[in-house]
Amino acid sequence: VPAEAALWDDEDSESDSSSPRGRLVEPQPTTRPRHEGMYHCEFCPYSSRNLCDVTKHERRHTGEKPFRCSVCERAFARRDDLRVHMRTHTGEKPFHCEVCLKAFARSNVLMIHKRVHTGEKPYHCGICEKEFSQKSHLLHHKRTHSGERPYKCDACEKTYILLGHLNSHRKKVHE
Repeated sequence: VPAEAALWDDEDSESDSSSPRGRLVEPQPTTRPRHEGMYHCEFCPYSSRNLCDVTKHERRHTGEKPFRCSVCERAFARRDDLRVHMRTHTGEKPFHCEVCLKAFARSNVLMIHKRVHTGEKPYHCGICEKEFSQKSHLLHHKRTHSGERPYKCDACEKTYILLGHLNSHRKKVHE
C-alpha cells in the first residue's frame, strides 16, 4: 500500500459507494422510520445529523477497517487511530510532561503518567480499600481476591496473576 494511501479517507466524499474500499453494509433508508434531517445506524438506534458520524459508528457493527498502515498493514476503523498508530513507526512523541519532560505518543498515556507526580489514585478496590493510579492495576489486583490466575506455565503447571510474572518464572526456572 503506498504511503499516501495509508491516510486515505472517504469521510470527505459525499458517498461511500464509489470508494475503493466501499462500505460493508449499504444503508437502507426505507427499512424503518426516519426523522427528517437525521442519518440512522442500520444496526442500532444511534442517529446523527452527520452522515460521516453514522458511517464511523456503523464500522463498530460491521468490523470494517478501511484505514490501513502502509508500514505494517495493520488496519483501523478510524483515520485518527491510524494517524496515532503511525507514531509507533515514526517515533513521534508530541505529548510532554511539564514536570519531568518525559514524552509520549498518546495524550491519554501522558494523563496517566501525570498521576506519578500528583499521587492521584482514582481506582479503588471495594474489598480492601487499596487505591491505584491505573484501571488495569486495579483489575490485576482484584485477582488476588478472586483467586483468578489466568497465566499457566506449560512446563510445571504453576499459575500467575500477571503474564509478566509467568514470563519471569519461565526465564528463572525453565531456561
